[in-house]
Amino acid sequence: MSALSKAQGFKKSKTGTYLSIGTTAFGAISVLKQARKARTENDVLKLVDAVVSAAAIATGVALLLRELKRIGDDDVLFG
Repeated sequence: MSALSKAQGFKKSKTGTYLSIGTTAFGAISVLKQARKARTENDVLKLVDAVVSAAAIATGVALLLRELKRIGDDDVLFG
């Protein structure tokens, strides 16, 4: 098995999905900082950018959680 196929398999594993959720949540910290800064500067355009970024993060986490549930449903030990 090549390193590339191992890496692609990891991305679809439970561990890889948890790691993706963690890195996505870590990105949420940056968006929160961006929103706070935009509010203190009264910059509406930056605030809109932060809101759109937050929506993208929320959607990404929801998709990852759905994938995690699907992986869990396929698992014979936990079925």
